[in-house]
Amino acid sequence: MSHNDVIVIGAGPGGLATGLQLMRYGIKAQIFEQDKIGGLLRNANLVENYPGFPGGIPGSDLVRLFEEHARANSLQITPERVIGLNHNENRFEVRTSQNVYQSQIVVIATGTKPRKFTDLKIPEQFINQVLYEVYPVLTLEGRRIAIVGAGDAAFDYAMNLSRKNKVMILNHGEQIKCLPLLWDRASASPNISYHPHTRISKLTSSDDLEMCIECITPDGIKTIKVDLLIGAIGRDPQLDFLSGNFHQKAIQLESSGELYYVGDVANGLYRQTSIAVGDGILAAMRIYRHLEEKV
Repeated sequence: MSHNDVIVIGAGPGGLATGLQLMRYGIKAQIFEQDKIGGLLRNANLVENYPGFPGGIPGSDLVRLFEEHARANSLQITPERVIGLNHNENRFEVRTSQNVYQSQIVVIATGTKPRKFTDLKIPEQFINQVLYEVYPVLTLEGRRIAIVGAGDAAFDYAMNLSRKNKVMILNHGEQIKCLPLLWDRASASPNISYHPHTRISKLTSSDDLEMCIECITPDGIKTIKVDLLIGAIGRDPQLDFLSGNFHQKAIQLESSGELYYVGDVANGLYRQTSIAVGDGILAAMRIYRHLEEKV
């Protein structure tokens, strides 16, 4: 069991910013990340509101810059999945799939997890063709892709994938919830089609064993062959590793300066890289002050 002053759970923009700011104070945090760094930013087609990039920057490129920044500052990023968090006797116990760690302070920067289809049975042979993130398939070409959703994520995913693929956006209703500029760009793309009042009723297999989506539309039932189905139907805070007992303690731990939530995990619909970075820096500044007061 190892001990740290600060443990950060998650290496997205918020977690990395926390670690970098703490380094400036001479405080070395241990950052846990079960996947690659960058969080939801890896899905982003173009980040246009992050200062310093007048023409915008693809999410994948910004992630690479974050990786370089982390390496240049020798951030300690541990590739382990956190499966439990407890607080006893004035110490946090962070349990991963491989080890147990202790710390005085914990920063939770775990971001969000996608909501999955709950009313759609997915045949076993198509499990790997139904996704909720786009970063694993950004290199694909010549595919037919259906995206379910009507918000920023659905249209941003479509823009990201439409460079080399045909993409259809399926909205079970009529209301479009994305930014007007995303709608304008998607409407101008020859590789993106938008279909309101279109609900997937089931997934089936064609005669040649390809995946088909059976849709209920204003014109009746239509069956469409697709290579991938992507759900962009909302996200929830990624807090699966917290027990009910810990949730009861969390408010007290936050007020005492021992626990911090930063970035998307705390901000609901306001999922922005710049907000997460600001959260992380603010948390690190408060941590420094808290530790100074205890000396």
